[in-house]
Amino acid sequence: RARPGLRVDAMVLSGGGGEREQEEHAALTAFCPGAELRLTVLKLADGRLPAQWEEAKAAVEDLRARTEPDLVLAPRTDDAHQDHRGLAKLMTTAFRDHLVLGYEIAKWDGDLGRPAAYQPLPAHIAEEKVRLLQEHYPSQRHRPWYDREAFLGLARIRGIECHARYAEAFAVTKLTLDLGD
Repeated sequence: RARPGLRVDAMVLSGGGGEREQEEHAALTAFCPGAELRLTVLKLADGRLPAQWEEAKAAVEDLRARTEPDLVLAPRTDDAHQDHRGLAKLMTTAFRDHLVLGYEIAKWDGDLGRPAAYQPLPAHIAEEKVRLLQEHYPSQRHRPWYDREAFLGLARIRGIECHARYAEAFAVTKLTLDLGD
């Protein structure tokens, strides 16, 4: 909303051709109103990225060939889930000269890190994010960590860490500064 006309190129490794693809499209549309959206949803088997490395690598390289982003959002490179971690490593090698922020994904193993970058969120934005997550990802509702309290709780903890009510937090593998002469 703050940047009308923004272009968002998004890629999801699994769920192509089914309900998950429709879910991803609806979610992206809801989270990025007014943006030009280009979504790619692949049909890789969920939870099997190491066995499908070449297909995933080719997809990430294809994405890189057709976009020149100002910002790349991907899972953290030290994420405990093999698919998340694998995708993160592919993204940081394909987008070497870009700002890549690694986002947190709550899960049963408590895989939270020590983020280095924070984006404070007004309370109404944090609440809307949670509402949109719950509304647009019905395939995830059966997971015990996929609830309002978990999302707002994490946002509250990250807010405490940056002196805000709520915040998003990201890992940064490499950051290039230009502080002038």
